[in-house]
Amino acid sequence: MSKPLIGVSTYLESARWGVWDLPAALLPVGYPRLVQRAGGLATMLPPDEDPASAAAVVSRLDALVISGGPDVEPVRYGAEPDARTGPPARERDAWELALIEAALTSGLPVLGICRGQQLLNVALGGTLRQHLDGHAGPPGVFDHHEVKPVPGSLLGRVLPEPLSVPTFHHQSVDRLGSGLVASAHATDDGTVEAVELPGANGFVLGVQWHPEAGDDVRVMRALVEAAEG
Repeated sequence: MSKPLIGVSTYLESARWGVWDLPAALLPVGYPRLVQRAGGLATMLPPDEDPASAAAVVSRLDALVISGGPDVEPVRYGAEPDARTGPPARERDAWELALIEAALTSGLPVLGICRGQQLLNVALGGTLRQHLDGHAGPPGVFDHHEVKPVPGSLLGRVLPEPLSVPTFHHQSVDRLGSGLVASAHATDDGTVEAVELPGANGFVLGVQWHPEAGDDVRVMRALVEAAEG
């Protein structure tokens, strides 16, 4: 049996390598390696200047991962930017929202990671809390805290016990998007740490932490298994 093809959205940043300093589509290697360890084939999905291409891209995939990254532009959820909100990544916002819409329309399994969870919530009409403390380490360093999955949820079946997760974010889900339910919370302050869309696509899940920065493959393996099904 062939392995399912899992598309992972990428950053769009200026980067330097060798003698070059150029715009680049970037993806921390933890993402494709996690897909591979979970039994899938990973392919990168850099932002497309034409978001209408998203449906054609999604039609070639078996599952979609929206990766972590910069803050979602507040105008996307009808808010004024907080002074602590980062600069917008408009091309990436447009592309990933189009990917999510195409995936939900076609019934493709979806996993949102950190920013990906937040963007999934925004795509379904939800809002974000623009700043909270205590969920990130120093710049470039993941913190860890405990999350408690909701029993009986999709995530609760994949992760039946509380667990410590790698985390680096300063924003979180505020008002849930249409149809979404919270399926995990931070033990210390109740922050929504996972959302899911029951009954849709068989698998639509967002997690606020970074599974690609740890050793636990269960969430990604559940996505791969949904893609195989």
